[in-house]
Amino acid sequence: MSLTLLAAVALLPLAMTAAWVVRLATGKSGWIDAIWSASVGVGGLLAVVAAGGGGRAWLVGLLVALWSGRLATHIAARTRGAGDDPRYAELARQWGEAFPRRLFVFLQIQAVAGIVLVAAIHLASANPAPFPNLVDGSATVLLVGAILGAAVADAQLARFRRTGGPGRVCDVGLWGWSRHPNYFFEWLGWCAFALFALSAPVLWPIGLLALAAPAMMGWLLTRVSGIPPLEAHMASSRGAAFAVYRDRVPAFFPRLPRGQAPEAGR
Repeated sequence: MSLTLLAAVALLPLAMTAAWVVRLATGKSGWIDAIWSASVGVGGLLAVVAAGGGGRAWLVGLLVALWSGRLATHIAARTRGAGDDPRYAELARQWGEAFPRRLFVFLQIQAVAGIVLVAAIHLASANPAPFPNLVDGSATVLLVGAILGAAVADAQLARFRRTGGPGRVCDVGLWGWSRHPNYFFEWLGWCAFALFALSAPVLWPIGLLALAAPAMMGWLLTRVSGIPPLEAHMASSRGAAFAVYRDRVPAFFPRLPRGQAPEAGR
């Protein structure tokens, strides 16, 4: 392993240790996700450099910077004007006095997840297939679309929060197609990074390991730290309005809107 790649791997646990300190000092858990997004981006860029250059590596590096920069700045801006993230607030309630210690372990697990993503970026950049080819083009379109889709979903939710009344559920735009379009587009972006690693026509078996990134993100977002705790909070804070929304709109994969929006609408 090169020193550059080793630095990319070592960065994540150090960054999440810093995120732990920031959370305990500020009481705002949103900084955790902002630091995680930025550190995965920086680690990804180091992984691109470690791949040794080339057209595909430069393209992947640019897309990593776009993804990380947009997500980290969005979460940071949202965190500055908000209270604690309800998912982490619930963990603080459940863990009680053990919260600082258990949060540290939890964030180091997030660091490991980030290392998996950085590894996928490295595989995408190091793929020896001739560049460019059709798969590279498809992966680029998919990733740019995922970044734009997530940005649109975040903007729609932010606009709704400024104008929607208390107790309402955001079902406008992409939020009428999926209850979590931002999560869906995040997962789609990691599918695109994996696609770069599988770029034809050269068969490169080690590139299959990049599929771990979308598989892990899909599991985390839909089963662990994404949808389940957020929807538990929504159910308790929005009541019947969220129940109607949940019955009408799919949780993850978008679907054409159907039925009528509830009057008490996130």
